[in-house]
Amino acid sequence: MHGGSHTGACYVETPDGRSGWAPYAAAHGRTSYVFDWPGHGVNAMPPDFAMMSMQAAAAALIDELAQIGPAVLVTHSMGGVVGWRAAELDRRNIAAIVAVAPGPPANLQPAGDPAAAISEASPVQPMRETALKMWANSERFPHPAFETYLAGLVPESPRAMNERNNLHGKGVRVAGPEALAGIPILVITGDSDPRHPRAVDEEVAAYFGADFIWLADRGLTGHGHMMMIEHGHDVVADIFLNWLDAHGL
Repeated sequence: MHGGSHTGACYVETPDGRSGWAPYAAAHGRTSYVFDWPGHGVNAMPPDFAMMSMQAAAAALIDELAQIGPAVLVTHSMGGVVGWRAAELDRRNIAAIVAVAPGPPANLQPAGDPAAAISEASPVQPMRETALKMWANSERFPHPAFETYLAGLVPESPRAMNERNNLHGKGVRVAGPEALAGIPILVITGDSDPRHPRAVDEEVAAYFGADFIWLADRGLTGHGHMMMIEHGHDVVADIFLNWLDAHGL
């Protein structure tokens, strides 16, 4: 499951044409399903998209999982918030969660600065400056293919973005760590991700009683926010696939 302003395409193929995590996992014997949030990718943007909450994405994810059956949920960034909420609402079809640089539930965030609120009058268009600063900043990012990457970004719901930043304390929460108790969870973070310093994601992992992997501890330095499309992405995939194997999943 992708993050904000992205689509499931980031799991299918990298901007420079390398095979993505979904076909890589399939080649290693795992059936892979790629999910687009409502209003993203293959899902048409509804008229009220600007007011779409991440709660709607969680509900859509639950519906998809009901069709698939028990599955390992791989989430990224804002998609992490959606995954936490979906697991709380209906855990029956979630066998485990692999959370890549995940957004935290609002339980772990202070209320955002109201001055930073984004107008919810219309969808937010992806910006080159944001992409360069936050998503394409690492040394492992396929920089020659940046324009291809940028062209694949999509408008985002400002309501969802305000929730991610816990504006006015209205971010998406979970009842508590016990809401996900018993679900095997792995949190993975790179050392070149500006919004996810080690302490932040380590706190998320500790909150849920999850395993935590700081890639630099494994000798994999230079990974940023978009590790699923960066150079060395297959090695990262091996890490979480081996983790799943070790848990009998």
